[in-house]
Amino acid sequence: MNKTRIAVLVSGGGTNLQALLDAQKSGVLRSGEIVLAVSNKAGAYALTRAEKAGVEALTLTRKDCGGQESFEQALQEALEARGVELIILAGFLSILSADFTARWDKRILNVHPSLIPSFCGKGFYGLKVHEAALARGVKFTGATVHYVNQIPDGGEILLQQPVPVLPGDTPEILQRRVMEQAEWILLPRAAELVSAQIQLEKENEA
Repeated sequence: MNKTRIAVLVSGGGTNLQALLDAQKSGVLRSGEIVLAVSNKAGAYALTRAEKAGVEALTLTRKDCGGQESFEQALQEALEARGVELIILAGFLSILSADFTARWDKRILNVHPSLIPSFCGKGFYGLKVHEAALARGVKFTGATVHYVNQIPDGGEILLQQPVPVLPGDTPEILQRRVMEQAEWILLPRAAELVSAQIQLEKENEA
C-alpha cells in the first residue's frame, strides 16, 4: 500500500513531531509516512529529531525567502517535489495565508493546546494559552486537533481531549500535562484518521 505522504511543519523543540515519529514506529500511524520536516526557524531541535529518525529536514525562513509570499511559494514547491499529500502543523508558529490554506483544503492539521473555542485564535500560542486558562480559573482545559483554514484555530474540529487543571498548577506544569495527556495522543490519532481517509479517496479514484 502506498502510504499517505506527510510533511510536518515545526518551529521549536519538536515534541509533537516526536510523538508522530513514535506513533509511526509503533504502528499507531500506519496509513501515513512522514517524508519531510520543515522548520521556519533555523536551528530548531525538531529538525534534529527528524534527521535521527531518517526523515528529510529542511529550513525555510521568511527572512531568507524574502517575505511571506515567497516563503509560501518555496514551501509549496518543496511539498510538491516530495509528493506530500498531508501537512501537519506541530508547534508551527507562523500563520499561513488564506491562499495557501485554500490550496490545501482539508489537508492541513493543527494541534492547539486548549479546548477550542476557548483560549484560541490570534495571539494564543504556547504558554500564553495555559496562562489564560489559569487566569480564567477553569477546572478543565485540553487539546484540539482541527483542520486549518484562513481563520487562526477556526477550522473544523476533528478530535478533542479534556485535561484537568489541578491546584498549584503553573503554566509550565499545565503545558506538560496537556502535552502528555492530550496533544501527544490526539495528533497521531488524527494523522492516522486523515491519512487513511486520503488512502480511501485515492483507491476510489483509481
